[in-house]
Order: sequence, then structure tokens, then C-alpha cells
Amino acid sequence: MANLRVLIADDDPIIRLDLKQMLENLEYEVVAEAGDGQQALQMARETKPDICILDVKMPVMDGIEAVSIITEESIAPTILLTAYSDKELVDRAKDAGVFAYLVKPFKPSDLPPAIEVARSRYEQNTALNKEVSSLEEKLESRKLIDRAKGILMTEHGLNESEAYRRIQLQSMNLRKTMKEVAEAIILAKSV
Repeated sequence: MANLRVLIADDDPIIRLDLKQMLENLEYEVVAEAGDGQQALQMARETKPDICILDVKMPVMDGIEAVSIITEESIAPTILLTAYSDKELVDRAKDAGVFAYLVKPFKPSDLPPAIEVARSRYEQNTALNKEVSSLEEKLESRKLIDRAKGILMTEHGLNESEAYRRIQLQSMNLRKTMKEVAEAIILAKSV
């Protein structure tokens, strides 16, 4: 997992420098540095890093708010760094969609496992979201095709397989998807 592109954000320049050196010693590429959450969000949008590591307590926008937007926009997985581990903060971090939570002070050896697990979980979530979208699209198509079949069966006295075959043939002849043909049949019926 080395050579991943990392964005780091911490309002303390010394901690940011230490974190950058730790990451570079571990062969990660630090592509952006930010001193507040708003700047981190903007840099994440611009650089599209492989992972974002943000401090929780930062000016302008805190790390958890930034994580929430980064997660919502599916930019990259995020890891939060903090000196605080109270339940409310952890709960906010979970709700924001953070993939790992490291409490300061941490050792350089704490970073690779957190980064690798966060990246892996993010990739799994991304794949799962694509699969869910694909299944939703297939279900929507299936519903439209079933409605169109019902119209053809009623209007032309066809059985279900004949109605399906007619939609299928029109799809091939018109070089359109079966969903598009079904939508056209439904639209024509509603006019």
C-alpha cells in the first residue's frame, strides 16, 4: 500500500511536519497539507488523494465536518487524529463516515495498519455502492418491462412470453435498451 497519495490536515504546523516526515519515511506521498478543515476539504477536492488524515480540532471547519463532506462526496477514505477520545467525539466521527480514528500521541508504526484498513474498507464500500446502484437500476428496468408487458398483453391479447419477445425484438431492431422500449410503450399508452 506504500506510495499512496495522502492529504494531511492539522492546525499545528509542528505536528503536521512530524506527520509528513513519518508518512514519507513509510513511503507514502504527501500531496497536500492544510491548516484547517475548510482548506483540507478544498485540497481534497483538488488533489483527489488516496487517503485523508485530519486532526479533529481545527479552526474554520473542524475535522469531523470536513470528513463528513469528504465522505459524502466520495473523495477518499479518512482517518481522524485527535488527542481526545471522549464518546461524543467518537460518535460524531462514526456518523461522519470516518474509516479510522487514531489517538495522539501515536507511533509511526500505528499509521500503516490504519491507512491500509481504511483504504481497504473504502474500496469495499465503493464496490458495494456500485453494486447496489446496479441492482436498483436493474430492478427499475424490470418493473418498467413488466408494466409494458402488461400493456401489450391487454391491448394485443399476447401471453407474457410473447409480450416479452415483442419488447426484446423492438429493442434489437431500434438499437435501444429494453428499458427504453418499455418506457416508450408506457408513454404511448398514457397519451
